[in-house]
Amino acid sequence: MKRSFFSIAIIFTLLSMSACNKDFEETNTNPNTVPVTRPESLLESAIYRMVQANQTRALRLTHELMQVHVTTVNSDEIHRYIIRPSESDYMWNAWYLQITNFRDMYNSAKELALVPSQSYYYSYMGIARVMEAWSFSLLTDTYGDVPFSEATLGRSDNIYQPKFDRQQDIYDSLFKNLEEANTLFARNDTLIPDAAKQRDPLYGGSISKWRKFSNALYLRLLLRASGRPESNAAAKIQQIIATPATYPLMASNEESAVIRFTTTPPFVSAFNTYRDFDFNGDNGLSQFFINTLNLWEDPRRTKWASTVGSNYEGVPSGYMPGQVPERLSFYLAALKNEPRLGNILSYPELQFILAEAALKGYSTGNAKTLYENGVNNAITFWALTVPTGHLAKPGVAWVDAETDAQKLEKIITQKYFTFFFTDFQSWFEYRRTGYPDLPIGPGVQNNRILPTRLVYPTIVQSLNRVNYNEAVSRMGGDNMLIKVWWDVN
Repeated sequence: MKRSFFSIAIIFTLLSMSACNKDFEETNTNPNTVPVTRPESLLESAIYRMVQANQTRALRLTHELMQVHVTTVNSDEIHRYIIRPSESDYMWNAWYLQITNFRDMYNSAKELALVPSQSYYYSYMGIARVMEAWSFSLLTDTYGDVPFSEATLGRSDNIYQPKFDRQQDIYDSLFKNLEEANTLFARNDTLIPDAAKQRDPLYGGSISKWRKFSNALYLRLLLRASGRPESNAAAKIQQIIATPATYPLMASNEESAVIRFTTTPPFVSAFNTYRDFDFNGDNGLSQFFINTLNLWEDPRRTKWASTVGSNYEGVPSGYMPGQVPERLSFYLAALKNEPRLGNILSYPELQFILAEAALKGYSTGNAKTLYENGVNNAITFWALTVPTGHLAKPGVAWVDAETDAQKLEKIITQKYFTFFFTDFQSWFEYRRTGYPDLPIGPGVQNNRILPTRLVYPTIVQSLNRVNYNEAVSRMGGDNMLIKVWWDVN
């Protein structure tokens, strides 16, 4: 944390000083190097670093807040809804660093695509737009209003104190970016073979798969904004689902957006160098998490959790200070290098998105069929077999006579388990829907309300004070009870 703070401060100082060095770039240009960094050189490392950073926060923050696991360190109080302001710094810095790379990637590709023989750079423009939209969605869904239109312009425009854009405006821009990406991908400009294999760790140069991922991300964000009528999200969801030729979507688990880690550096999980104790030694899986899987007799337990004797047992979240429970089931150490922990957006998640859209009348699809397809594929995603009669089990079975609220709870609860180690998605969805129904322990604070956002980083408060104050005034404060624009739950 201290290193991150001082690194950013040093970078800010150096950037400020650079504005005083007239003709520095002309004087120090090396004539033997290319004038811009090629997009294929930026893509690989930027995606890996984004996913690796997200993994560490899923373990540290999301899984603690959302009762996947519970700490056995009494002073670590995230499960009690106490999150120190310093926790905000890491993701803010990590995400903006890679956003800079994705924007550079787009601008570089746009310039290179002007050469007729290099039309494949239009596809890199599309990839950059998707990655930027994904990254900014994480930022704004975590903090609310954030720098967007003036972000990353320090080097090009000497803007070192960017304004904070309203989340609604950011979402509108993300939708436009994903529309642009879909149009660029529709050109089907194939990446050059060597770059596709070496520089695209997500889809190996398959533009059709990138397009499907882009449209799935579009639906994720539209659904998140759908509680706001001014977003016009419901109509756009309907259009996307109704026109698959224009907006193709993932058709199987194999098309899921997953960075599949190896054990060969640098293509490794963030947990690759963790000791077992660093990964699972000071936490135990929660009662809610384990008991739900036990109710379903879900085979994913065998991939995720250790046993206590022959059983899977969890510990209560939100316990009182000083009353640390005994650790029972915990994460299997094999998960440290599990390729599926590089998940960004999976096919099962898409099925649950489509099921909710059908339930709410945003499409003519069959909610039951889509839900059951999501349930089955969430298991087969982990290379497991769906147990006989699984869809008829209590808590899993779709019951036509149940209310829409009960059906939505089933969709989101199943979705929660597809988000295993997937950045902050389960927390975002809980804030949007109120599901799954998490028990509230006796030691919980923050007015017994699960945090609705993270506070802004301390460095932002000190280095961009005027714009910070404006954003805080507009949002109604800078604390963990303030709701972001789309949060109408």
